[in-house]
Amino acid sequence: MELRQVEHFLAVVRHRNFTRAAQDVHVVQSALSASIRKLEADLGAELFDRTTRRVTLTPAGEALLPLAHQIAADVDSARGEVAAVTGLARGRVSIGTIQTLTVIDLPAKLGEFRARYPGIRLRVREGTIPGLTAAVSDGELDLSYMGGPLPEDLAEFASWQQNLVLLTHPGHRLSPRRRVRLAELDGEPFVDFTGSGLQALVDRAFTEAGARRDQVCEATNVPLLVDLVAAGLGVTVVPEQVAARSGLPFAHLTQPTLARTIYLTGRSANLTNPAARALLAHLLA
Repeated sequence: MELRQVEHFLAVVRHRNFTRAAQDVHVVQSALSASIRKLEADLGAELFDRTTRRVTLTPAGEALLPLAHQIAADVDSARGEVAAVTGLARGRVSIGTIQTLTVIDLPAKLGEFRARYPGIRLRVREGTIPGLTAAVSDGELDLSYMGGPLPEDLAEFASWQQNLVLLTHPGHRLSPRRRVRLAELDGEPFVDFTGSGLQALVDRAFTEAGARRDQVCEATNVPLLVDLVAAGLGVTVVPEQVAARSGLPFAHLTQPTLARTIYLTGRSANLTNPAARALLAHLLA
């Protein structure tokens, strides 16, 4: 099994699509398909179920996945150690983030890092907390920003408090208010941020307060979430900085107040990848 084949295998796993995977690893699709077929022949098993609509892992592919992640992580670590010797002239580092990251301007920070270390290849992944947690644990990501609570097996490098507010639309009965009690939202039409750790926190808060939300629609990304609220479909709960940037009316929640902790985390307190160590130092500077 060659490293190139492992990289191609993981690219298909990430994208669940051969065309996008080929673009990711900068090869033509026919070359990537041939590489996967050779890997399957070498291992004596099909790794993917291929249909016209999607690509899924077979049981053999599922069995290979943890080992492939470990091989990729070990190679990145080896490249990083060599980069440390060469003054970080080369290397790779991967970082994950949630959509609602507001405690830091991550694109700006990564731009500064890239200017300082132009030879280091950066990979940025946006995802949900469960997905990011698994990627850090498996070694697919060196670092990640995510909401708490933080799993015990991950290392914490920094944490911040993120205040959450009620986002409404002009003309809504609560739009003139600057503070709203959670109980006042009982039965209120809501736009949910589906699949997010933020939504899970909101669900728990309403359950504990004995209040009911009327879920009228769902969004899977922040811009759509804000647009649906602006269109008057319902209200939602977002970080205060997201609300301020939206230009829509928002109010602080009371009884209880809502907030969560955002963490910068990694698989271990002692990062083995020098490029990841350099990025961590830059992010914390």
